[in-house]
Amino acid sequence: MNIQSVDKLQIQVLVDNVTDSLSSVPENVTHEMAYLRSHGMKELSGECLCCGAHGLSLLLTASQGNITHTLLFDAGPEGEVFKRNVSKLNVPLATVEAIVLSHGHWDHAGGFLMALELIKNKNPAKEIVFHFNPGMFYQRATTSHHGEICPFKKIPGVKELEQKGAIIVNSDDPRLLLDDMFYLSGEIPRVTGYEKGFPGHVRQLPNGDWEADPWIMDERFLVVHVRDKGLVVFSACSHAGIINVLKHVQTLFPAIPLYAVMGGFHLSGHEVENIIPQTIKDMEQFNLKMIIPAHCTGWRAVNALGNTFGDHRVVPSAVGRIYDF
Repeated sequence: MNIQSVDKLQIQVLVDNVTDSLSSVPENVTHEMAYLRSHGMKELSGECLCCGAHGLSLLLTASQGNITHTLLFDAGPEGEVFKRNVSKLNVPLATVEAIVLSHGHWDHAGGFLMALELIKNKNPAKEIVFHFNPGMFYQRATTSHHGEICPFKKIPGVKELEQKGAIIVNSDDPRLLLDDMFYLSGEIPRVTGYEKGFPGHVRQLPNGDWEADPWIMDERFLVVHVRDKGLVVFSACSHAGIINVLKHVQTLFPAIPLYAVMGGFHLSGHEVENIIPQTIKDMEQFNLKMIIPAHCTGWRAVNALGNTFGDHRVVPSAVGRIYDF
């Protein structure tokens, strides 16, 4: 697909597991506290700051000439966290034109109803397009070593969102969004031998039976092409495997270099931590200029990434942080 290059891309982290305004960062990254001071915070206090929570939500703003588009990628685990953080950051949600769900898990979709409500409160007539695919709406769960099922909270459904004023695009197809500035992927091919998905993950069939669902084939990623830099890839949980994601991006856009990758790389947990060395070894082939681990990446993987690529290239995500490209 003919993705359009953009002059500027700004990423604001609305929800993430981590808060960190003390670690040093490159010039194109702004801490939460520095951002708040520049937006009028007179006194530093807990009441001013965002809340870290298990999940992810990114506000992406792309500009090309005098055209600017804003997209919300996931909405974190629940409404109150989303509401608190966008309130503290004074996020202009009225600018959001499209909302994308990376995959059908509660820690990425739990804040969607609140996000829709907050946007509609600013402008009731505004059309907000939600992008899903049909595989996202199964009941999901994990299983223990003893076979016990622990269900996940279901994500908001199509009818529920439509009743609250959302416009739904529910399709398996890849697509270009907002004047072709954003590419939303289709199904991600699983090609590496070691990225096995989410062990123990199951889904419920219409007849009530549970079946193994480690691959989570409904997962999707986003891509933005920043002029004179290259492709910035957003993979919110990387159940497909972050190497599978990057390989697929490279196949889709062979003439454009990869520049940065951001998101949860799902390298935490005893079932997957053993693939950290191979993942990092294979990541070297992409010559990424910035690696931004978030959410479910885990401290072991973040530490290994930093040791391999250096802290000039590895700049972990944190709540409220802004990345400018």
